[in-house]
Amino acid sequence: MLSLLAQLLKALNSENSSRQVSAAIALSLLFALSPILSLQALLILLLVLMVKVHLASFIIGATLFEGLAFILSPVSILIGEMLLTSSSTSAAFESLYQFGWFKLGQWHHTYNLGSLVLGAVLAVPVYFLTKLLVLKYRQHIKNYFERLAIVKALKATRVFQLYQQFGISGDK
Repeated sequence: MLSLLAQLLKALNSENSSRQVSAAIALSLLFALSPILSLQALLILLLVLMVKVHLASFIIGATLFEGLAFILSPVSILIGEMLLTSSSTSAAFESLYQFGWFKLGQWHHTYNLGSLVLGAVLAVPVYFLTKLLVLKYRQHIKNYFERLAIVKALKATRVFQLYQQFGISGDK
C-alpha cells in the first residue's frame, strides 16, 4: 500500500496529465459503487486497463470509495427501485429484459441498476473536482514544499542527483 501511495504522489508531482489521475478516480468511484461480481464492474476494469489512466490512483480510489459505497447502498437501492417500478420506465425495462445482455448485466435488480445510475451521476462531478484539486495541488502545495530549505538541501545531495539521473523508483 505504501508503494501505491508513493506512485500516487509521484503522479501528483509529475508533469503528466491531470486528466489521467482524475479519470482514474472517477472510474474508481463507479467501480466501487458497482457490485464486485457484475458485468458493469468487469467492463469498468477492462476500460481502466485499455485506456491510459493512472492505475495506482484507481486502486487507491476504489479502496477509499468502497466505504462510501457501503454508506450509499440504501440510496442505490432506492434509485433502482424507483427506476424499475416507475410507471414511465417500467415498460421500457420490461422490454429490455427480453435481451440477453440486459439479463447478463442484471440491471433488473434494484441495487445493480441504482449503483450504475448513481455512479454515473457522481462520476462526472468527481472527475472535474479531482482535476481541479490536482491542478491546485501542483500550483500551490508542490511549490510550497519545493521552497522549503530541507527540500532544497536534499535535492542538492549526490544521492538525489543519482536518483534523478537513473530514475530509481523502487518499482519491480
